[in-house]
Amino acid sequence: MRTRIDELLQELEQEADATRRVLARVPEGHLDWRPHERSFSLGQLAMHVAVIPGAIAKMSRHSPFPVPKFNQERVTSAADLVPTLERSLASAREVLAGMDDASLGETWRLVDGTREVVSFPVGAMLRTLMLNHWYHHRGQLLVYLRQVGQPVPSVYGPTADENPFAEALTGASA
Repeated sequence: MRTRIDELLQELEQEADATRRVLARVPEGHLDWRPHERSFSLGQLAMHVAVIPGAIAKMSRHSPFPVPKFNQERVTSAADLVPTLERSLASAREVLAGMDDASLGETWRLVDGTREVVSFPVGAMLRTLMLNHWYHHRGQLLVYLRQVGQPVPSVYGPTADENPFAEALTGASA
């Protein structure tokens, strides 16, 4: 019998493949590039994408959780991105494997001092902050890649640079 934890782990693994492809395209020479002075640099955004799964999974086990300081450090090497993602995924897997479906129903709270900022079930927190937040920033990273002239990898289907269905389409018409 599949559990809700199994479903979260399956989605994490599926999305990890796409995230690896995106992070592998981050060019070393553009880590400090940013589309706007108030935006993360390309390197900072890529590192944020790399650490989200593990960081959020760990956060889910601590409630109330204080509003974190969002200080993304400068990234010095694009080669660090995929290994950082792998460590983050391992951490997320470990946290999720230690949970059961009942723990997904527990209330998780984000607080700013004594003020509650948000509260919802751990399962909703993981869906919103670990997965949806991850996808949001990965999509943002794809736009950054396009802006610096990098080929954009396929995530859910063809891009202007990559079509994972081309071989299947060519084979089908032959």
